[in-house]
Amino acid sequence: MSSAEIEKAVSRNRIIVRTSIIGILANVVLAAFKAVIAVMTGSIAITMDAVNNISDAASSLITIIGTKLAAKPADRKHPFGYGRIEYLSAMIISIIVFYAGITSFAESAKKIVHPETPEYSATSLVIVAVGVLVKIVLGHFVKKTGRKVNSDSLVNSGEDARLDSVISASTLAAAVVFMTFRVSLESWLGAIISIVIIKSGLEMLRNTVSETLGERVDAELAKGVKETVSSFPEVRGAYDLVLNNYGPSAYSGSVHIEVPDTLTAAELDVLTRKITAEVFAKNHVYLTAIDVYSYNTKDLEAAAMRDKIRKKVMAHEHVMQMHAFYADRERRVIRFDMVVSFDAKDRAALYREITDEVREMYPEYTVITALDTDFSES
Repeated sequence: MSSAEIEKAVSRNRIIVRTSIIGILANVVLAAFKAVIAVMTGSIAITMDAVNNISDAASSLITIIGTKLAAKPADRKHPFGYGRIEYLSAMIISIIVFYAGITSFAESAKKIVHPETPEYSATSLVIVAVGVLVKIVLGHFVKKTGRKVNSDSLVNSGEDARLDSVISASTLAAAVVFMTFRVSLESWLGAIISIVIIKSGLEMLRNTVSETLGERVDAELAKGVKETVSSFPEVRGAYDLVLNNYGPSAYSGSVHIEVPDTLTAAELDVLTRKITAEVFAKNHVYLTAIDVYSYNTKDLEAAAMRDKIRKKVMAHEHVMQMHAFYADRERRVIRFDMVVSFDAKDRAALYREITDEVREMYPEYTVITALDTDFSES
């Protein structure tokens, strides 16, 4: 990793930690004020609001710990580093949000069965209103920062803060209704809000688990890497790009390149080294392997065979690509790869059908094909 990349990573971690500290301070102050109001008014809604602020402070603390651990350098046991810890911290935050929703629903249900009459004051309502504004600003700031630095933990914390502003605003509205009409709605309102929180927690958890399992790489990133690789004059195409994510914005992977069959081993060595350096510089992706496909340049008949077979293969609806074609007319061997879309009803059946069609076209040849997957397919 270059000094510029290291500085960028350090700057990112610094921003995450600073934003999380701001979140902790804001939530602790809000929780303290709301706890006092809850004792004064006997409001279960305000009590749960204060508890939510504490859970938010805990979420920010987890974000800091996760960021610090994820920044640990690679070692013998974890040669790709600890970047995926950030996904684990985001998962913990989503579980905290889910648990807060469950406990809030349970408390609201108790108050529905055994209602209590709260006592509000103008001062308490002003403090709650200020809390709503603080939470709206804090949620927007944290979520925006999270997206800027690609931190799921910050994004989840920001979303949690946004939900808390809705809770506080609803609590405020329930208090106004009670003071005006002497009708207490806060327990029912608390139950409804709890369901919203539970749903949000489950969505956060689902998204984080999906990222931990490994999602399809961003189409723009994949396109950028392929364009960089194909920008070299010797490369006719870049295929079979596989990128692995070892933390936010930490990618390594492999790619196949199609080059003339006239290149020597020495020339290929120079070319692949240049490609690796250029992709890392432009796309911040480290290519751990570059495999090579050769194509016929001297045999015009082989080129004609390629064009004829390509026309047949690409006539099928769900075939996205044909590459790595090479015809060895001396040994009577034809080989190529085809990429079949996930939209095909039966990818394997379509692959066998196309292979059989090509064998019928050239029965005197041994036809060797491979069914490829485009891992960056949009």
